[in-house]
Amino acid sequence: MTKKALIFALICVALGSLLTFFIMRKVDKKNEVLPDTELIQQQMKNVSKLVVNEAKISQIYNYKDEKSFMNLMSFDKKALVVVNADVQIMYDLSKLEYNVDETNKIVKITFIPKEEIKINPDIKIYDVEESRFNAFKGNDYNTIQESVKKQFHEKIMKSNIQANAKNRLVSELSKFLVVTQSLGWTLKYQDETITNTADFNELIQL
Repeated sequence: MTKKALIFALICVALGSLLTFFIMRKVDKKNEVLPDTELIQQQMKNVSKLVVNEAKISQIYNYKDEKSFMNLMSFDKKALVVVNADVQIMYDLSKLEYNVDETNKIVKITFIPKEEIKINPDIKIYDVEESRFNAFKGNDYNTIQESVKKQFHEKIMKSNIQANAKNRLVSELSKFLVVTQSLGWTLKYQDETITNTADFNELIQL
């Protein structure tokens, strides 16, 4: 073997060894197990999103306004109000607050944001009856809209829309329970220990 061929062979062996080193290092890095706290932080980021529950509600209202003249004459105005509304109940989980206690292996959720309710009503008014002394004005339509929003809000709070929204929130929060239990950690909401999904339902008062 010539001197040049020998040098070339040695260079090839060196490059091969170097390439093998980097490949093995990459494989080891890929298979490296993330620390518990990093896995928990990763799960927190995954859940830090906007949870939205949407619904459509339709309702018919009778609007009436009365004005009297010295209790002798009454001037009424009334209308049939048909409302179709898009309703959204949202939880911004990027506002969720928590502490990670590495020493005692405890994740403590300290704050869960309240729901935000958005009502976008499409209001149509029919069968308008009015008098010359009590006619419909722009302010009446604002009054109708505010009244509709108030009644819809009360209706939502009593309906299964609110319950469905809470179920979605609990479903997202339960992902913390899965990761903490799999790592042998304890999950708490404020000072109460969470051991199952039912605990979230009982402790979260919305």
